[in-house]
Amino acid sequence: MTTLTQVDILVSGGGIAGLTAAAAFASAGFSVQCVDPTPPVTERDAAGSDLRTTAFLQPARGLLDEAGLWQRLDEHAAPLQIMRIVDAGGETPEPRIINDFNATDISDLPFGWNLPNWLLRREMLARLSEMDNVDLRLGTATTSLFTRTNEARVGLSDGTQTRCRLVIAADGRNSPMREAAGIKVRTTRYGQKALAFAVTHPIPHCNVSTEIHRSGGPFTLVPLPDYQGKPSSALVWMERGPRAKELFEMDVPAFEAAMTERSCSLFGPLTLASRRTIWPIISQSAECLYGERLALVAEAAHVVPPIGAQGLNMSLGDMRILLDLAKANPAELGNEKMLETYHRKRFTEVKLRVKGIDLLNRASMMEARPLRDARAMGLNALYSMAPVRKTLMQMGLGAR
Repeated sequence: MTTLTQVDILVSGGGIAGLTAAAAFASAGFSVQCVDPTPPVTERDAAGSDLRTTAFLQPARGLLDEAGLWQRLDEHAAPLQIMRIVDAGGETPEPRIINDFNATDISDLPFGWNLPNWLLRREMLARLSEMDNVDLRLGTATTSLFTRTNEARVGLSDGTQTRCRLVIAADGRNSPMREAAGIKVRTTRYGQKALAFAVTHPIPHCNVSTEIHRSGGPFTLVPLPDYQGKPSSALVWMERGPRAKELFEMDVPAFEAAMTERSCSLFGPLTLASRRTIWPIISQSAECLYGERLALVAEAAHVVPPIGAQGLNMSLGDMRILLDLAKANPAELGNEKMLETYHRKRFTEVKLRVKGIDLLNRASMMEARPLRDARAMGLNALYSMAPVRKTLMQMGLGAR
């Protein structure tokens, strides 16, 4: 006989978005089961660790506070005080135009705080392990979804079944729960890949996040706490696929020389301080953010290129709306009225941000010199206008 578990919410996906959802809803008093087929790697240098970082923008901190996560993360976070956009699209890789966005122009707080993904998983699991109303099943996959108007039943790979009022699909761009519900997605492929790794450098970053545009895609250094006594940054280097593969396979001295050149030597010689990881770049959005008893969040709902720290912060925007709706009327958890409202409140904004980041990425990929010059002039004109600068900064923080 199949073992049946009953909870308020099943979270499919144990990545950062799924673990955040589990902590947030459990902290609000709901019983939660969180499942993922792959147990998370929680050590920096272990095989399979996620060496990308997440910049939590200001609005995200409130949700992390409510979930009991921020007090665990605060001491490990590197504040992002200034966002610097550099155009280096001339004949040689050197800065032509530099625009700084300083958080003090609009706020007493930094734009956000940067944390390594492997560390986020470690601290989030520690938080979940102390909560009695969380059933954490990492190493267990969802295998089936059956819904009625009043409940969902989810089959798990350990042979058990879970009954719940709401399934939150935080199970990635190839979401099994989204596919089981028959919700379609639209995908754009750019022929790009992103290299993600950590570096050290002799010139301190001074809590400045630096995005350098030349061709192939942005080259972004995001502050990290010092590593082995040296200033350190997380680096995301987007390039067209063949060039990214070539960089990924380069020996370390040649790679360090290439990345130092691409950085315009703004931080001095860059030294590789971790292994390199490589990720395909796509843009993707679901045609609908919900199904019967099912809400899509994070990459199950939308995927964007890693520009402007929008990816996970859009995901936390999903969670914020969903959590507020659940807390406002717990009796309606997972019903059609709640999920239609969630879709209505999120869908248009998600669509606009996906489109906006798609345009930014296409502009950053420009190879031809006249187009790179046009990009530089356009960016400079845009960022020089005070009202536009303020609006862009507020949008960067996730404001509407």
